[in-house]
Amino acid sequence: MATMRKVLRRRMLVLASLRAVSTSSADTFPKQVKIVEVGARDGLQNEKNIVPTPTKIKLIDMLSEAGLPVIEATSFVSPKWVPQMADNAEVLKGIQKFPGINYPVLTPNIKGFQAAVAAGAKEVSVFGAASEQFTKKNTNCSIDESLQRSDEILRAARAAGIPVRGYVSCVLGCPYEGKISPAKVAEITKKMYSMGCYEISLGDTIGVGTPGIMKDMLSAVMYEVPVAALAVHCHDTYGQALANTLMALQMGVSVVDASVAGLGGCPYAQGASGNLATEDLVYMLSGLGIHTVRWQRRCW
Repeated sequence: MATMRKVLRRRMLVLASLRAVSTSSADTFPKQVKIVEVGARDGLQNEKNIVPTPTKIKLIDMLSEAGLPVIEATSFVSPKWVPQMADNAEVLKGIQKFPGINYPVLTPNIKGFQAAVAAGAKEVSVFGAASEQFTKKNTNCSIDESLQRSDEILRAARAAGIPVRGYVSCVLGCPYEGKISPAKVAEITKKMYSMGCYEISLGDTIGVGTPGIMKDMLSAVMYEVPVAALAVHCHDTYGQALANTLMALQMGVSVVDASVAGLGGCPYAQGASGNLATEDLVYMLSGLGIHTVRWQRRCW
């Protein structure tokens, strides 16, 4: 009974948040949304039991068959820190590359970038954070040092003709610093955009955001960076992922990260639960009459 009450309270929170975000006019939403599937990387990285390489490859192939336009395949990080991603090269080489689907990989430093390129990566991602303490815990450096690492990757990627996507973590709150200033998020996002990231995903890493906080953050960021270059990445710790995504859509964001079955968490953010579930996102977008790249050709 206690568990049921907890679930009901959580569902009511979601309903209240959705009511707070007006959906009276479909004209306020993008006509098409690109979904970036992060389940194979962000979704699996926090799993304690190592997932067999063939299983990871099969998962990505099934996601490709479903018609997702972008599938983040793996991460070229140190196996010492993220053992789940130790088979990154095998995974990237083993998956079927479907025409029209991109398979980016996460690269935290130039060594990871070089290994990714050697394994056949055609697109990479870099990451930063709007929190100094989170950056120190996650990458053992300052925000400025983290941006310098990203800049090194971007220069190498530009020379190799490889597009780079950026991530900014803790945009709606930090497990160590608490509230994060929208101005700080805007500052970091602007720097990554100026460096050459074609798209920057704004992540609610621990899922503490609400639609109001999302609105304030995006308002600040959109003053510095075109909305066409922005994506959102919401975790569902308090059942707010769909509501926060809906707010972002109303503000013009047309790229959304999601993870199949809501897989995910963060090894450096205790208490962070799963990502926004891809299937929940698709269901909501379908109900709003919003098309998703490739998906409508396979499922509608």
